[in-house]
Amino acid sequence: MFVPLLVLRNAFRHKLRTTLTIVGIVVAIAAFGMLRTIVDAWYAGANASSSARLVTRSSVSLVFSLPLSYAQKIRQIDGVDGVGWANWFGGIYINERNFFAQFAISEAYLDLYPEFLLPDDERRAYMADRLGAIAGRKLADKYGWKVGDQIPLRGTIYPGTWTFNLRGIYDGAEEGTDTSTFFFHFEYLNEAIKKQYPGRGDQTGVFIESLRNADDAAAVSSAIDTTFKNSLAETLTETEKAFQLGFVAMSEAILLAIQAVSYVVIVIIMAVMANTMAMTARERYGEYATFKALGFSNGFVAMLIFAESLGIAVLGGVLGVLATFPLADTFAKTIGSILAGFKVSHETVEMQLLSALTIGVVAAAIPAWRAARVRIVDGLRAIG
Repeated sequence: MFVPLLVLRNAFRHKLRTTLTIVGIVVAIAAFGMLRTIVDAWYAGANASSSARLVTRSSVSLVFSLPLSYAQKIRQIDGVDGVGWANWFGGIYINERNFFAQFAISEAYLDLYPEFLLPDDERRAYMADRLGAIAGRKLADKYGWKVGDQIPLRGTIYPGTWTFNLRGIYDGAEEGTDTSTFFFHFEYLNEAIKKQYPGRGDQTGVFIESLRNADDAAAVSSAIDTTFKNSLAETLTETEKAFQLGFVAMSEAILLAIQAVSYVVIVIIMAVMANTMAMTARERYGEYATFKALGFSNGFVAMLIFAESLGIAVLGGVLGVLATFPLADTFAKTIGSILAGFKVSHETVEMQLLSALTIGVVAAAIPAWRAARVRIVDGLRAIG
């Protein structure tokens, strides 16, 4: 009981200095957690992708569409189990700040995504309604949507106001499943395009293929692209994960900068903490010399400094972790659906706590070494 009480009293002997140090650690650990969560959210789509699905797009760019007639040829390729297609809509809900993904999808699209859990009655209602739409649970909760509501979207790529009937709200089979997307019937969009722009009808942005065997992904991808080689619309087929990572790669420099900043924050607070512990050790050389004169070992003196440093760092780290969750929730509400998987992971919490422990150990290393080596005579002279 003597040692813990002594460490506690030493830690808060200078209350203001200790409090400011803890606050600094809280801010640093919370900032580290937020930055790591941003990086995780950026990769969430790729991490949740299935290895048994392929995505086929134009070999030139996603901007260019592919003919719907490709679907029948893709179905005939050995190894393909199912084919669906999706087209980006890009509408605005109320104002530009309310961004979320919107896709016009084929009837078979939902069959390719078993992780989207939609009640049978809601799916039947969606399929029976030409203006029907379904939305993810996160999206519906954000805007307070209920089944039966009418959702107006102002078109950007496809001008006009498009009003949809919300017929279903889907949940995710797993925690990482994206539930912030809005889907509606491709045929509804296609019919409207044919009327307004006849030359743009019967085309889609991407095809999605499910595989009988995930190990055949490379062979099937090659077969699909070979089928449409030298055509007017050549294709590029890749796994769903590779497709998602392609978007991540566009912002790779930003991600690297965020990761670098997250570690710089920890290094800075580590330097601040080291300075705090160095000041503390210098002020107590006389006390450490007294301990040695009473027969306590060098290891005991070093242990006191390490214990105090770790106690302050762990307290600040735990408070920083606790602060990360409300900060993340606030940030997620602010950015809307831009980063669909924005959630503090267990790995991030573990990294935060490990960072706090590292700060405590590194900050105490040199002061503890110096205190352990102080001579009794020099330390007692400092008292006088």
